[in-house]
Amino acid sequence: MGLFDEMKDKAEELAKEHPDQVNEGLEKAGEFLNEKTGNKFGDQIEQGENFAREQLGSDGDNQDNQS
Repeated sequence: MGLFDEMKDKAEELAKEHPDQVNEGLEKAGEFLNEKTGNKFGDQIEQGENFAREQLGSDGDNQDNQS
């Protein structure tokens, strides 16, 4: 297994152990990006947040991500 695979596995493990923190971090990152892009890419940013949650196995409570 390569270094990237090991890092990915560790990230998934941590995300499963702390899903609330992952969701909060992704939400804050999305809000930051939305602000910096003048809210022009809200739908794409939300899709990215959801994709990250799925990849990390942290797609639980979506916390009203409607921007």
